[in-house]
Amino acid sequence: MPPGALDGVRVLDLSSVILGPMTAQYLGDMGADVIKVEPPEGDITRAIGPRRHEGMGALFMANNRNKRSIVLDLKEAGAQAALRGLAARSDVLLHSIRTPAAERLGLGWEALSAANPRLVLCHVTGFAEGGPYAGRPAYDDIIQSLSGLAMLQAAAGGEPRYVPSIIGDKITAVHAAMAIALALFHRERSGQGQLVRVPMLETLVAFTAAEHLGGHVFDPPAGGMGYAPVRQGLRRPHRTKDGWLCLLPYTDAHWRRFLDIAGRPDLAADPDFATLAGRQKDPQALWRSVAALLPARTSAEWLEVLLAADIPAAAVNDLEDLLDDPQLAATGFWEMHAHPTEGMLRLPASPLHLAATPPAIRRLPPRLGEHTAEVLREFGLAG
Repeated sequence: MPPGALDGVRVLDLSSVILGPMTAQYLGDMGADVIKVEPPEGDITRAIGPRRHEGMGALFMANNRNKRSIVLDLKEAGAQAALRGLAARSDVLLHSIRTPAAERLGLGWEALSAANPRLVLCHVTGFAEGGPYAGRPAYDDIIQSLSGLAMLQAAAGGEPRYVPSIIGDKITAVHAAMAIALALFHRERSGQGQLVRVPMLETLVAFTAAEHLGGHVFDPPAGGMGYAPVRQGLRRPHRTKDGWLCLLPYTDAHWRRFLDIAGRPDLAADPDFATLAGRQKDPQALWRSVAALLPARTSAEWLEVLLAADIPAAAVNDLEDLLDDPQLAATGFWEMHAHPTEGMLRLPASPLHLAATPPAIRRLPPRLGEHTAEVLREFGLAG
């Protein structure tokens, strides 16, 4: 197996739940030696979801591959000293500990960088330092609520609701992994590590603002906030004869071909359908007309003719459909691995494709403390 892009990089992962562990897993996929530092009771996600053995819950298994697990009880002075010894010889330290508590543990930037000037210290937080929310507890529901994302769902559902995915944690994890990689790239040029902070709220607001800042890109505003197709509830699957279909005619040519296939070529000459400007006059009425056409055929029948005409369309999959999706099957997305204690595991491959330094699943999720003695020996800290 060729080395990953981060081969030789040591990462100490002190985080738990989703945000930090997913960040560290991305780095591990890229070849980093990730050492997961857990308390005696382990990461809380070890107890969440279906499992074959205690401490190996599905949520933990999905977010902690390519790591070694060690146990350190950071309530004890000896464990704190051991952790500082690990940090002195590591490349990256990742944690989500609130700043005052981190300082008490000797994990503040000043102390760590004095011992290891090349260290990249990544602090993932709920909120950026300096604001009134700094230091508050932050979970995905809280971040979705504060970011405006929950209220956006009211457009389609009639009331605020959370996106049914831990999207705040996961989007922030992508940004944190990118920030760490950038800090390591800077270190290659300068020889110096740095402090990296990645806050959840600001990350999700920036993510949401890409389309929803709207007219407030300008000052004074040139219009309201919100991307109209979302605010108006237009972006949604449509019912067919036997299920649901994602249909997205985009260009004028797409619309002409769709209306011809649907048996309504007369509408192609209607100014309200023929041009983008016309379609934007009353998009609600436009999509009501489209929705009225779709129950005439099954989803499979629509897909066959739409894709043949190169009109953007897709099946609306259940989660279970993903296990046998032909695209994912053909590209080897689902990897099967035999775990020494947990049996066969189905794990998603990294979606990134790097020709020279491909990501890979090199280690399966570890048992709690499985590598404590091994790692401490490597760092010369074994008692």
